Amino acid sequence: MVSLSVPGPKRVLAVFALLALLIYVTPLAPARAETGQPAPAAQAASPAAAAAGAEPAEPPAEAPSPGEVPIKATVPIVYLGKEYEEPLPLSYAEKPIFDKGIQGARLIIKEANQAGRFVGYAFELVEARIPPDADIVAKAKEIFAKGNAFIIADLEAKDLIAVADLPEAQNSIIVNIRANDEALRQELCRSNVFHIVPDWAMRADALGQYLIWKKWPRWFILRGNTPADQDYLAQVQRTAKRFGAKIVGEKVYDLPPGARNTDSGYQQVQSQIPMEMQAAPEHDVVWVINTDEGFGDYVAYRTYLPRPVVGTQGLQAIAWDSSYTEYGAMHFQNGLPKLAKRRPVERDYTAWLGGRALTDGIMRSGKTTPPEVKAHLLSDAFKLEGFKGQAMSFRTWDHQLRQPIILGGGTRVPVSVSPQEGFLHETKLTDTLGFDKPETKCKLPNQ
Repeated sequence: MVSLSVPGPKRVLAVFALLALLIYVTPLAPARAETGQPAPAAQAASPAAAAAGAEPAEPPAEAPSPGEVPIKATVPIVYLGKEYEEPLPLSYAEKPIFDKGIQGARLIIKEANQAGRFVGYAFELVEARIPPDADIVAKAKEIFAKGNAFIIADLEAKDLIAVADLPEAQNSIIVNIRANDEALRQELCRSNVFHIVPDWAMRADALGQYLIWKKWPRWFILRGNTPADQDYLAQVQRTAKRFGAKIVGEKVYDLPPGARNTDSGYQQVQSQIPMEMQAAPEHDVVWVINTDEGFGDYVAYRTYLPRPVVGTQGLQAIAWDSSYTEYGAMHFQNGLPKLAKRRPVERDYTAWLGGRALTDGIMRSGKTTPPEVKAHLLSDAFKLEGFKGQAMSFRTWDHQLRQPIILGGGTRVPVSVSPQEGFLHETKLTDTLGFDKPETKCKLPNQ
């Protein structure tokens, strides 16, 4: 028993200590239900009844917590993914991650079910992940055979289009959490696809705005030559024209990195990169484009001239960064590791945000069919919160999620967030990132 017969401030402290103790030791009903442990009233029958061979009494239904309402509908959310080959880390000390994305989806469904108790909705995550050599169309047909679907798509562009173009998929909602490809938002845009992950144009504009703000307008590009590299290159060129920068030179890096985990490997790279850049015109920044991560991480601190490195390595434009802590971001930064036993990566966040768009759209609209939820996602009433300091929404002309972009990647704190100060727009500042409505090549029906 805690005595409260103490004067003044000490009495107040004693009261708070007692309350804190009571809160800590008193289990909450929802937490108990999640662990699968029976409530005290649902314990086994008494020893006498057990000895007599009596069947244990049927446990009574757990009473809902205050504010909870009966479940009106349980809505399945499908995570459709393919286990593509992931780039291996450059360092043996860094473990490969083979569950990017799915962990973010698991987290948001758990959170959505906690919120859904108070509005009468429950959600079930259906995990449909297939090996890299399996047929994604066949798997998608299995899903659509059960009717219209809400899908979180962890797919590359070719597979995403193959699924979206199925006749059975036309009245479903497919949220893209992986593919950056510009064509998916332009010539290959689809009315049933919504893009959570930023495209290359948004990433290039986010970095370009910062470089212009810093008065670093002369960019030298060191790049690979994959299709994704060429896609990103085209958007960097667009950004330079858009914001008044100049690409002073460009070079394809085609030298092998060497045995990077030996002393001779480091020495080889240390010699290669400055030689590759020695003939570069005068520049303010080295813009690295290396989407398959073969050489880009070696460029910083090895350039011929002492210049900042930005792009796919160095300072990066990303939807999420492990150093980001603002606007309640620690909720996600702490929640994902508890579930996945590792730090979050960008695709975990885009999967979480895609799942939140779907579950919020269902709960806030009060609708459970994809066509009805789609109308809500494209309406002015839809506002998506994702720790970015402002409500996010989908562009009606290409279904890209407009959002602030973090500039970070490897730094202990974010460097900045775009849009940058001074870049103006008549309606939404985030539409200064990527293709605005007058620029789009996307032609969606009835929009």
